[in-house]
Amino acid sequence: MRCAAVLCMLSGAIAGAQTIPANPAHEDAATPRFNVDTTLVLIPVTVTDPSNRFVLGLRRQDFHVFEDGVEQTISHFSGEDAPLSIGLLFDASGSMDDKLRTSRKAASQFLQTMNPQDETFLIEFGDHPDMVAGFTHDIAAIQDKLASVQPGGLTALLDAAEMALHEMKDAKNTRKAILIVSDGGDNNSKYSAKQIQSLVREADVQVYAMGVFEPVLFPGLSTEEVSGPRLLSELAEQTGGRAFTASDPNDLPSVASRIGIELRNQYMLAYSPKNQAKDGKYRKVEVKITQPPGIPALKVHWRLGYYAPAQ
Repeated sequence: MRCAAVLCMLSGAIAGAQTIPANPAHEDAATPRFNVDTTLVLIPVTVTDPSNRFVLGLRRQDFHVFEDGVEQTISHFSGEDAPLSIGLLFDASGSMDDKLRTSRKAASQFLQTMNPQDETFLIEFGDHPDMVAGFTHDIAAIQDKLASVQPGGLTALLDAAEMALHEMKDAKNTRKAILIVSDGGDNNSKYSAKQIQSLVREADVQVYAMGVFEPVLFPGLSTEEVSGPRLLSELAEQTGGRAFTASDPNDLPSVASRIGIELRNQYMLAYSPKNQAKDGKYRKVEVKITQPPGIPALKVHWRLGYYAPAQ
């Protein structure tokens, strides 16, 4: 299913997309193929206009990638929909009891945006994370597992994130993302926020999150619970993903559609870094675009950096 088809199917979920006329001679339509002996950095990029519509049809020369301030040569470019490997993390803690129906509906809405070539796994988490379905192309099987979720216990969100990042190492597709459906922060994990932030920086995975967060209404909540939305937002921003907050659980399905459509409307840039030192250090990435004439200022989201390989 191409981007346009997804937008038609879910036209009520977002404002739509804006297409810039493109010259196919300047695009690599195929998914980038990487040689195992070459260090290539893959950067997913989302471009939107002031009306929050996805901007399609930009060309390779419209993008400029900088690593630690040094401009890089983009060796692969694609604006085409490519297969995804998705990890779905579903909060089944006790606090989700009154939000379970709409959260299930939101997860189902997201799954409907997936293509036959995509694969997904499902982790439910309460007191601890549980891998209830490994990587599969069978979306109906994932939906059946979601239908049997029974809420209870505390929230081990960070442990679930660690399990998902480990499972993602077996992904078959180049493009990888984790979607977290939760209503708050962590209060029962053995892993710390700092550890997960480090793991996320090392992984070539985008993080998206959606949920209903109401910490200001409950002063008795722990520091971890209050800081949960901020943590999810920071994790998402680091990876080029985003965290969406819904003030009403009934808004979750439309948020899920938005995330699914965004993943299908991204540009993929790849480059071989000019700094080939295998020092294990974090490299900061910045993406700039050449503003097309006659178009209002565009907003760009991208993966903010990565760790270089170590010796």
